[in-house]
Amino acid sequence: MTALIEAKGLHTHYGQSHILRGIDFQIGAGETIGLMGRNGMGKTTLLKSLMGIVKPSGGTVQVKGKNMTGATPYAVAREGIAYVPEGRGIFGNLSVKENLVMAARPGTKGQREWTYERVLDTFPRLAERLNHGGQQLSGGEQQMLTIGRALMTNPDLLILDEATEGLAPLIAREIWRICGLIRESGISSVIVDKNWKHVTQITDRNVILVKGEVVFEGTTQALLAQPGLLEQHLGV
Repeated sequence: MTALIEAKGLHTHYGQSHILRGIDFQIGAGETIGLMGRNGMGKTTLLKSLMGIVKPSGGTVQVKGKNMTGATPYAVAREGIAYVPEGRGIFGNLSVKENLVMAARPGTKGQREWTYERVLDTFPRLAERLNHGGQQLSGGEQQMLTIGRALMTNPDLLILDEATEGLAPLIAREIWRICGLIRESGISSVIVDKNWKHVTQITDRNVILVKGEVVFEGTTQALLAQPGLLEQHLGV
């Protein structure tokens, strides 16, 4: 089966700084993958390199078997890849309803499972704030909105960077519930979050980055069987 995204030998620089150092990374249909590592290890750079937001300096990125190394972000998005960035990136001058409706479109296979009504059923808090501006929402509500907006594109793959960063525990639990629903719906996902215990409750595979290199790639069961590895690379 062709991977949704496959990176081979990926290198990325910021100026003279060599951030990604020959990374191989792939996501298959229906997979939920945890991308892990401490701050500054290259997780966000990898996601941005896959999305075309940052241009790789070496290696290749294929999306559904097509070479899209260095493609524009909108071209990658048109292949059914939805990206929820760290910092959320909602339109603060638009209402909740406008943020959602402007993103609505069928998926790459014509699928329309994620409708406006389904998103509001999934995020009842947003349904209570439809006419609020994006800047009027709490951090947790903004995160719900940006995930809901991504789902309105009926993606094949949802990339979620820092899923619960800075959120109160009650709101974080709600986000994890949503991540579980996304997995059950058949959408592939890549999840970045510091709370590896929550991440591994819903992932099939996990990848750990250290200084721009993959130091672990394997099933969740294999990762949890190595507590020393978890402590070394993810312990506080």
